[in-house]
Amino acid sequence: MRHTARLLGWAFAAVLAVGWGSSSAQAAPRPFTARDMAMQDRISDPRLSPDGRFLVWDVRSTDWAANKGEHALWILDSRTPAMPARKLAASAKGATAPRWSPDGKALYFLSARTGSNQVWRTDSDGLEAVQVTNLPVDVIAYRIAPDGKTLVVGAETFPDCADLACTRARMDARRAGGVSGATFEHLPFVVWDNWLTGAQAHLFALTLDASGAASTPPVPLMKGFDTDSPTRPFGDDGDFAIVDGGKSVVFAALAPGDAWGVSEDTSLYIAPLDGKSPPRPIGPTEKGAYGRPVASPDGTRIAFVGKKGRGGEDVRGGVYVLDLKSGAVREADPGYDRSAESLAWSPDGRGLYATFGDEGLERLATIDLASGKVTPLTGVGHVGEVSVGGSRVVYSQDSLVSGAQLYDLARSGPARQLTSANAAALADTPMSPYEAFTFVGWNGERVHGYVVKPYGWQAGRKYPVAFLIHGGPHGTFGDAWSYRWNPQVWAGMGYAVVMVDFHGSSGYGEAFAQSIVEHWGDRPLEDLQKGWAAALAQYPWLDGERACALGGSYGGYMIAWIAGNWAKPWKCLVDHDGVFDTRSMAYSTDIPGFAEHETGGFGWEKPAQYEAFNPAARIGSWSAPILVVHSGRDYRVPIDQGLGAFTAAQRKGVPSQLLYFPDENHWVLKPQNSVEWYRVVGGWMGRWTGDAAPATPPASGR
Repeated sequence: MRHTARLLGWAFAAVLAVGWGSSSAQAAPRPFTARDMAMQDRISDPRLSPDGRFLVWDVRSTDWAANKGEHALWILDSRTPAMPARKLAASAKGATAPRWSPDGKALYFLSARTGSNQVWRTDSDGLEAVQVTNLPVDVIAYRIAPDGKTLVVGAETFPDCADLACTRARMDARRAGGVSGATFEHLPFVVWDNWLTGAQAHLFALTLDASGAASTPPVPLMKGFDTDSPTRPFGDDGDFAIVDGGKSVVFAALAPGDAWGVSEDTSLYIAPLDGKSPPRPIGPTEKGAYGRPVASPDGTRIAFVGKKGRGGEDVRGGVYVLDLKSGAVREADPGYDRSAESLAWSPDGRGLYATFGDEGLERLATIDLASGKVTPLTGVGHVGEVSVGGSRVVYSQDSLVSGAQLYDLARSGPARQLTSANAAALADTPMSPYEAFTFVGWNGERVHGYVVKPYGWQAGRKYPVAFLIHGGPHGTFGDAWSYRWNPQVWAGMGYAVVMVDFHGSSGYGEAFAQSIVEHWGDRPLEDLQKGWAAALAQYPWLDGERACALGGSYGGYMIAWIAGNWAKPWKCLVDHDGVFDTRSMAYSTDIPGFAEHETGGFGWEKPAQYEAFNPAARIGSWSAPILVVHSGRDYRVPIDQGLGAFTAAQRKGVPSQLLYFPDENHWVLKPQNSVEWYRVVGGWMGRWTGDAAPATPPASGR
């Protein structure tokens, strides 16, 4: 077995330049808990001012009593490095999506402080918030033109409405009406956790006056265009870019008339900001998924991520550059077998910064546009968002031992850490170390995994194990922090954690990702079995006789599949929002096209293929105790899948339990529900593995 050491010490070692929540006296160490995780401040969306002087970012804090998150903006001035970061008073009533004006004098943001999500602005002092838009409907996302004179916003509208006031009136009438029935004649009828109303997300342009306020009625830029942009269900300003000196907008969308959830093929379109002509397609003519357009510093080119041939999650996302004048498109990273997630231009327009999933990491890299060379800049953790301003590059990065922190990329030497969010919590609840390992999996190919030690690990002891299986299936459980499935919480319970990036996982090349298509049940299972054996052989402190396997979404599917095919090693199983019956799931999900691709065709054309790896067909072999978790607003893997799994276990006589969240979607997001999830899951595991209480850490620390 080949072994790759990436062992971190007990403490999250870093010199912290600025932070909040630090304590002068360190309390006695204690295990990290689900409540600690839920209460942590969460950093996101860093934005440098155009000259690089100011850095602003979003901090989500938790209001436990209200059972929700609250957002505010924090700022750091590079000219006063001795001063700590400060929260902008203008964001006290809630603020997200900070964006600087082109001249850096104004800071725009989104806020729902008046009951509707609108664009507001302040300055670097951040003392006063001034409303910029007052539209009849919520603003989904926005961008400011390079000349500072135009604002492009995304908002929902009914296609047959003449203006947004009509849309508002119709929405209000539907809410007030006594009839709740709705009729649908085509897909989609539901997306993620919302039933559709017929409204579409479209782009609108508003002129800004000298004071920076919207001074004209919104101009529709997609009138009669039967598609959504920003895209559903998580669209944002990354779906569009303002180009051509502020005269046009480029946006990504499904082809007009295509059904979301059936087609994954998005294209790029360009529309003038005066609204005088309809959008027209630009960019590649080959079928595929093209999106995340980013305008070059001079506005004459866009960089974007493209998946040629088909827009599936298993297809490599290459980086492309489009010349807006000539229409020429070229690939910027040919031959680099990794998928790009986000892009940012270098200030001189000669290169790009990009993030790529790579063997359990999310790396920041540069792309030289002249040579096509990709040069990774980071070697640990998960890089999230990147911002370029002046000569500075700032990015967010999290890992298995820390939520996201902000870093300033140095021209030479290591990056400088700028924030230390949750320093007090980390000081009192030391994170457990982790290590990467590899083994030979399916087809004789190398497969990666991670092991996390339990809190208070001591040599010579054996520890019960939580074997975590990621979803997707084109996902990863790598060197990243999660506020849903967090290995540190299990470590705090006293469990060791083992995770395997089986075939089909992202970050290992296109062939590796595509190997799972039509093979959901055999190749990944072989990797999980071999990975489990490799972990037990390499880490003798893992107690293979006291282990539970847990998974969500595709991971939940795998738990149900394991129940009928590999139950012997496990004292218990946990199936969160997992697929139980592949045949019924294919046409109850909000993304039937995904199921058809992963299974190789339509259910009526290939019934045997749908049945080949169907957990519901193996109920007769179920024996391991199973906890089934499901949510009422999960339309990705609908509730019938969880109810079916629990009912099957009950009728088979298998010890089982059902945890139901009526108000959650595919994810458990509310703070109190998240803590309850871990309480029930931990109780279920302890019931079958025995006492897993963490030991007191050795006096030497770790």
